[in-house]
Amino acid sequence: MSMNDYIVNGRSFRTAEEYKAALRDEKKIEIITKKYENADKDGKEHIINVIKKGDVTFETLMGEDFFYELEEKHAEYMKKSSNNNKKKNKIKKKEKLKNEKKKKNVKETKKQNKKKVEIKKSSSKAKKSTLKEKESKKKTLEDYDAVMQERIKYEWYLQEKKRRRTVLFCSLVAIFCLGYVFFYYYFYEKNSNEYEHLASLKTEENYIKDNKVHINYIKEEEKKDLVVLEKYKKLFSQNKSLIGWIKIDDTNIDYPVMQTVNNEYYLDHNYNQQYDKNGSIFLDKDCDITNPGTNMIIYGHHMKSGKMFGNLKLYSSKEYYDKHPIIQFDTIYEEGRYQIMYVFRSKIYNEDEIVFKYYQFFEASTPEEFDSHMNEMAKMSMYNTGVTATYGDKLITLSTCDNSEQDGRFVVVAKKIN
Repeated sequence: MSMNDYIVNGRSFRTAEEYKAALRDEKKIEIITKKYENADKDGKEHIINVIKKGDVTFETLMGEDFFYELEEKHAEYMKKSSNNNKKKNKIKKKEKLKNEKKKKNVKETKKQNKKKVEIKKSSSKAKKSTLKEKESKKKTLEDYDAVMQERIKYEWYLQEKKRRRTVLFCSLVAIFCLGYVFFYYYFYEKNSNEYEHLASLKTEENYIKDNKVHINYIKEEEKKDLVVLEKYKKLFSQNKSLIGWIKIDDTNIDYPVMQTVNNEYYLDHNYNQQYDKNGSIFLDKDCDITNPGTNMIIYGHHMKSGKMFGNLKLYSSKEYYDKHPIIQFDTIYEEGRYQIMYVFRSKIYNEDEIVFKYYQFFEASTPEEFDSHMNEMAKMSMYNTGVTATYGDKLITLSTCDNSEQDGRFVVVAKKIN
């Protein structure tokens, strides 16, 4: 069965299992849609709440998208029904005004009678209140015996102690929450300012006298003398792990790209080599910018704040891709522009699983091997960009986490155009 056969409701799916799951979701969608259309106001509200509680679940993104559309449709329905209720209320108010005018004369006479009754009631209430005050005055601490007074005082002490503990606990929780918010925004702003400063260094005057440098992350016998681009000299002098810069227009992706002898360090360290939960954008340890292979893989965290590769998932929309098809990726000694070819979801597989693993694709030694990898990625791609590559083209792969499944990954592949 080809990729084109795994289509449900205009969506394509990679595997037969995903296709079957999509068919099951489609049946659920048809049933829910019919029930919703035929239900009254309370019935519609009940259907929405049942899905929200998780009593009805979907196995694919198609089901989740349907639920979002159903919520929007329900919101419009509720808005219309509220407008109708307002119109009805206006009509009722007009009718009430008419009836009130007719009953004015009758009410006036009733008011006079009520006043007389209220005067009598107020006098009786006044008597009762005086009696209650007398009774309350009697119930003071001094009215009890010594033993009872001690018990009362002890109960007051326990209540006051409990109250103070509660106030102290609530105060500590409030201080902790405020502190967390403060430090979160403090480090968020600090991180943003630091990367803005790094970006500004690309255009400032540089101070490296010798423009030939040794790339530190390759073996000694493989070192080459390379000319660092003027705009990256100062950045490189501050951190020799810098290997380039990546930028995508209209996103937060405008960062230095780092590389070390492992793929762990820059998961939680920034350009200044300080601990940072945002980490850094970094090139896979098995890639070599001095002698690029077929494909260079670049990693970055998917942060909820949008930092690092947090905006990469915008490419799940074909409309967004159409407006932003180019990635700017420079090495420290060569500028480069890349055109996006494939956008897909994948995962980290077990070693014994026989399946295409994009994160192991660095080099294609033959045209047949290259075409095989391209076909695999084309099958997984969320949409057809119309961009293809041939053996000898240079590629980059941007990879970030994806929470749609365990160990999921969101991947964007592009080829160098100049």
